[in-house]
Amino acid sequence: MNPSFIFRSGALITATGISFGAFGSHGLRTIKPPLPDSKISSWNTASSYLIYNGLALLAISFHPGLLGASRKYRLASGLIMSGAAVFSGSIFALVLARDKFRWLGPITPLGGVGMIAG
Repeated sequence: MNPSFIFRSGALITATGISFGAFGSHGLRTIKPPLPDSKISSWNTASSYLIYNGLALLAISFHPGLLGASRKYRLASGLIMSGAAVFSGSIFALVLARDKFRWLGPITPLGGVGMIAG
């Protein structure tokens, strides 16, 4: 994983978080039957965490340690990417599927652990 890949991943994750946040603020309210406010709040939390983690990846991509022999920055980046995908992705799926995939609920914290470890 090189700095360019980490930067592009951070930019994509941030843009996705912004886009999904906008959809959550506008599009989710038009779904019939209406979603409860708690589901919309969960959606907004997931999109916010995508933004935060995308920004973290952008910051890591500029760290000079990425150009050296140290693998800790690459490991941190991978953990942040995968953690954000699992955490936010599972919440988005739970909201859109209206809890049809309840088994995703216990997976969500694993994504949080990945983000924290990163």
